[in-house]
Amino acid sequence: VQLQASGGGLAQAGGSLRLSCAASGSIAGINDMGWYRQAPGKQRELIARITRGGSTNYADSVKGRFTISRGNAKNTVYLQMNSLTYEDTAVYYCNIRTILRNYWGQGTLVTVSS
Repeated sequence: VQLQASGGGLAQAGGSLRLSCAASGSIAGINDMGWYRQAPGKQRELIARITRGGSTNYADSVKGRFTISRGNAKNTVYLQMNSLTYEDTAVYYCNIRTILRNYWGQGTLVTVSS
């Protein structure tokens, strides 16, 4: 099973983008789904996560601007990004965690122009 992330691209500061992530097959026993990002020269960081029960948590840097949600189809997750700033420029990775393993998407580049 592979995760396919999409929706990245170029946005102006103050603009919005919506990232999507879908699994190529069924994943059993999902604990939670999340989005990470890695900016140039920085470590990969967790920015948003949604649990199996629907609880969400966000990094302080994106709280109030980004929203994570699950799709109606199983194994899909979205990240709505509003009020983008230059500091949001990064490669964004989706992640699905089960009891047995972590699944990672290939990354989608988000570039915000100031």
